[in-house]
Amino acid sequence: MGAGGGNFSLVGATPAFAAHLTPTEQLGKALFFDTNLSSPVGQACATCHGAAVGWTGPDQSVNRAGAVYPGAFPGRFGNRKPPSAAYGGDSPIRSFVSAQVGWMGGMFWDGRATGETLGDPLAEQAKGPFLNPLEMNVASATDLVAKVKASHYARLFTKVWGARIWGDVDAAYVAIGRSIAAFERSSEVSAFTSKYDAYLKGKARLTGRESQGMALFMGKAKCSQCHVPPNFTDFTYDNLGVPRNPLNPFYVANPSWVDNGLGGDLNAASENGKFKVPTLRNVDKRPYPGFVKAYTHNGYFKSLQEIVHFYNTRDVGHWAPPEVAANVNTTQVGDLHLTRGQELQIVAFLSTLSDGYRSSPWPCH
Repeated sequence: MGAGGGNFSLVGATPAFAAHLTPTEQLGKALFFDTNLSSPVGQACATCHGAAVGWTGPDQSVNRAGAVYPGAFPGRFGNRKPPSAAYGGDSPIRSFVSAQVGWMGGMFWDGRATGETLGDPLAEQAKGPFLNPLEMNVASATDLVAKVKASHYARLFTKVWGARIWGDVDAAYVAIGRSIAAFERSSEVSAFTSKYDAYLKGKARLTGRESQGMALFMGKAKCSQCHVPPNFTDFTYDNLGVPRNPLNPFYVANPSWVDNGLGGDLNAASENGKFKVPTLRNVDKRPYPGFVKAYTHNGYFKSLQEIVHFYNTRDVGHWAPPEVAANVNTTQVGDLHLTRGQELQIVAFLSTLSDGYRSSPWPCH
């Protein structure tokens, strides 16, 4: 269904434009969009990470509800909203920085792709969904490599990684992850082509509302303390006090389950409820204004206006209690004393972070 509404879906949609890609990036793109790798076939990385919505969940019927996407095997669902596949390439190997900063780095909402094995959290993350029974459900790395060897891009895989790699399943599996990570780092996915980027280059002017929102973002609203330019994340972890999402089908099947995030992966109560700070780049990217996106790790919020209002009024408004009450951030979120107009100015600034902006060739002075 088109822009009139309804269950418009962009699952599997290819990018609207293509920048020059290296052979490794081309291979990563082929892997990213291949629906034949899952078991049963039909699900690709792009199924949950659509280009037209900023490389996150591309089906608004899913976003409206539980926001977690069904896996390749019928009836199985993941437990968290798909994060953006873009702008994660600078995430360092996960480590504890200091008592003030806490943990930083890694990939996935809970940081479990630490990067310690491959030296690259993004490549480790790219390997994960293939063998996850809740996602692409491939039985083993052997089966995955066999599917890639039978693919239409097998010759490219050989060109990039050499013929000997087919004889080493573990090496080939790692090469799959590294190839996808190369594509996700490429100028096609992590493009830096937003209006904000054009503004920094003197090729676009922000409106008064956008400029006011940027000032609030960098100042009174405290957004930039965690969402640090240029990636608009600092790769740390935080408990925002987000309520449980009762529409999440994983909770329906597991009613006593509590998502402890980083604390669950580390088995550390001091980190319970903390999730990786997501990039805000492309946070408002959508195919048309009414397209519904979901926000936070569990997709509880359905609009930027709603989540900005939550950041501003969590402790003084009428919100549901947090899923994890411990370790909630009370210094940067909760009672920011912003007016409704200021909230909307921040939303206006966030809209300038969407890639694909066509700037004027003439400098703005």
